[in-house]
Amino acid sequence: MKVIGICGSPRKGNTEWMLRKLLEKVAEEGARTELILLREKQIKGCDGCLTCEVGGSQRKGLCRIQDDMQMIYPKLMEADGFAFGTPVYFDMLSGLLKNFMDRTCPIWPHLESKPVVGVVVAEAGIGQAVANLKAYAGICSMRWVGQVTTLAKKPREVARDADVELRLERLGRKLVRSLKA
Repeated sequence: MKVIGICGSPRKGNTEWMLRKLLEKVAEEGARTELILLREKQIKGCDGCLTCEVGGSQRKGLCRIQDDMQMIYPKLMEADGFAFGTPVYFDMLSGLLKNFMDRTCPIWPHLESKPVVGVVVAEAGIGQAVANLKAYAGICSMRWVGQVTTLAKKPREVARDADVELRLERLGRKLVRSLKA
């Protein structure tokens, strides 16, 4: 079993800390994990060329744009489950994560039925960020397992919240159980 965490934060802070805690629990429960920090990747925006839809190339995971997504596609197709993390911007998920999601168009059929969880952190309100994550999961026919949301303003602020850590551990166990189901 392998779970990949996708961190949509442009800085090292609360979102990354939450994903790392979640993945620690997932690893303790017996799954292999990997964390992809989108801020460290060169991922261009989807230009809507539709090349990925021509000739059934979605089955092959082909995209004509040459960037770091070419290395990420195989990992996503081989993963058994996912954890998406995002800070909230204007009541929605981060641009980094949205751009990444757009670029999964060539492989979305390979994501079907895979379990996914979300972690969301905001300064003032969660807004539509969880709904954004659930919508993406639904479009890809993934199984939404749950989420942990919290409010925090300063980097690493959530690291001092024992309740958030407990909720992340529970969500990690729930994700692993869903992998075994």
